[in-house]
Amino acid sequence: MPVPTHRPDDSDRSSTPPQNVGRAAVAELQHCDDLTRATTPLASDRLIDGHGRVHRSLRISVTDRCNIRCFYCMPEEDVSFVAHDEVLTFEEIARVVSILAAVGIRDVRLTGGEPLVRRDLPKLVEMLSQIEGVEDLAMTTNAILLPRFAAPLREAGLKRLNISLDTLNEATFRRITRRAGIGRVLDGIDAAIAAGFESIRLNALAIRDLTEAEITPLVEFATSRSLTMRFIEYMPLDAERRWDRSQVLSGEEILARLRARFGELRPVAPPQESQPARDFELVDVAADATGRLPRVGLIRPVTAPFCGACDRLRLTADGTIRNCLFSQREWGLKRLLRDGHSDAELLRQVRAAVAAKELGHLISRPGFVQPERSMFQIGG
Repeated sequence: MPVPTHRPDDSDRSSTPPQNVGRAAVAELQHCDDLTRATTPLASDRLIDGHGRVHRSLRISVTDRCNIRCFYCMPEEDVSFVAHDEVLTFEEIARVVSILAAVGIRDVRLTGGEPLVRRDLPKLVEMLSQIEGVEDLAMTTNAILLPRFAAPLREAGLKRLNISLDTLNEATFRRITRRAGIGRVLDGIDAAIAAGFESIRLNALAIRDLTEAEITPLVEFATSRSLTMRFIEYMPLDAERRWDRSQVLSGEEILARLRARFGELRPVAPPQESQPARDFELVDVAADATGRLPRVGLIRPVTAPFCGACDRLRLTADGTIRNCLFSQREWGLKRLLRDGHSDAELLRQVRAAVAAKELGHLISRPGFVQPERSMFQIGG
């Protein structure tokens, strides 16, 4: 039976809650013609790079389009987007996930652009949630469309959310995003809380001379809602290529500001070594209703890279595999998907990408070259 093809239609206006997904189609997609499926793959089947890192995480960009224009990600105007027919269909994405879940991919995160401008996204969530081996299904979003989609996404099987929140101030929001709308973001966060996701984390870019004053208010906001606030060092992935090392507000500086305001910060052991964030409990701040102390997290790709434990691969909206956010190389899957190649051939291409993975990026070293694609084209 042929599998129906869902073509992308990235449109804020046309996005709709999920309809029934054909389970026979999903079952067809889960069949791998050349692979023996197993819940736990043999060591020889797993995706292991030349440095011994076992890959368990896949980030999937479902679109390069977005409803805001953050300067650290996209150009303000005249953005060149991938043509609709060049974006992977839901069925193509599900096929790739099925193949990789058979060799150890366990965590899947949907990104963009802004993933919620991809029409009928809850349908893809439901398809992916049914694939054997996928244990964690999450999404990164700017939250603007969450009032409409939080409940449908949760019902479809999405477990966790990361929400971008750089500021609570409308003027600063406009400066960063070149658009209005902090109120819609805050409404989206509240909708996500009401929908009952297993975890919601808030992420803020830390940029010198712009976001220092945001640190304390953001932590207080997150704490008031029993959410974890995480700060990410500013990385060279902007489309306009204006990043400069002097703009990086370092993790150590953020920690100093947090200690000055909140007192003792106690490190929390990460649930897994590959987690990029390092969390801290605010020991001197009252616990929430469950007895949990408030937490803040730091992601320090510039001053304290976490490449040594990296277990991630990335699938771009137009169907290429990237083995690092800062990679200068990509391995194409789209033509293989559309020209009738077997699952084994697709897997060989992915293994080639994994085998070529470098030990780490070189942001803080001489000779670093920013990748040709910026963040919205790669996937956050």
